[in-house]
Amino acid sequence: MAERDLAADAADYTETWVRRGAHRIYARTAGPAGRGRADDEPPLVLLHGFPDNLHLYDRLLPYLRPTRQVVTFDFLGWGASDKPTGYPYTATNQTGDLDAVLGQLGLNRVLLVAHDASGPPAIDWALDHPQRVAGLVLLNTYYHWMPRLRRPEAIFLYSTPLMRNLARAVMRRAPGLDRRLYTWQVGRFIRDDNVRAELVPLLYEQFRPARPAFWRLNDDLLGTVWSRRRKAPQARGFTAPVRIVFGAADPYLNVHVARRFHALFPRSEMFLLPTARHYVQVDEPEQVAQLILSLPASHPSPDR
Repeated sequence: MAERDLAADAADYTETWVRRGAHRIYARTAGPAGRGRADDEPPLVLLHGFPDNLHLYDRLLPYLRPTRQVVTFDFLGWGASDKPTGYPYTATNQTGDLDAVLGQLGLNRVLLVAHDASGPPAIDWALDHPQRVAGLVLLNTYYHWMPRLRRPEAIFLYSTPLMRNLARAVMRRAPGLDRRLYTWQVGRFIRDDNVRAELVPLLYEQFRPARPAFWRLNDDLLGTVWSRRRKAPQARGFTAPVRIVFGAADPYLNVHVARRFHALFPRSEMFLLPTARHYVQVDEPEQVAQLILSLPASHPSPDR
């Protein structure tokens, strides 16, 4: 990989290129591989949002991979994955990315961990394949429109129809302003000054070639959150374990959103980490890992 890993040694994972039509998705597998039996601990599949990539989980992985198989991947358009020009980057197509990764890796049952914009693809896939989901962990994410859900300022700027084209034109002509806006916005997601100073510049360099996917997903954002309202009854009937783990100091995907998720999934558990911000897996990696690993996995019924 050209970019520097934030907290990962290449000896700790294996790389896979997953085919998605004519394109390739970059995936990593770490930790002990299961034997594929129903009573094995299910692999953990960690999904990133935007404007980041699989490296968002680098500080969490050391607490997970000694005991569990862990899969991370970059959605098409992000990180090391292909970035096809003119591709329709949408939440629905990201669901297809997830399905392609699980299919090529031969993962029949998984525990999905979603953060930020990966909430819609992860939840959509879980609702469509409930028999293959051993559990679902939601980290400061969203699904459908909820009262008091707040878009980060930069996302509001880039996803609001009346202003997004002008804002994008300005940023294309002023790369220094683009960097400053990214640094300010993503910097607000991280609690620790030293971690922020290390992580944000690296994420920005990886973000620059992913900008077309970022624009298109912003175009898709409002339609996604409005359309997913129709799936609320299906979510209320979801029976696999769901654990909601939110950084309580996140002003955007905030405690009110966490409580709405708790109501949406009646069998869920909710944990609010008091001082963690939007990047909860960066601020509190050990605690988040414990909450992921301690989630009791569901087992498939005998007729599945």
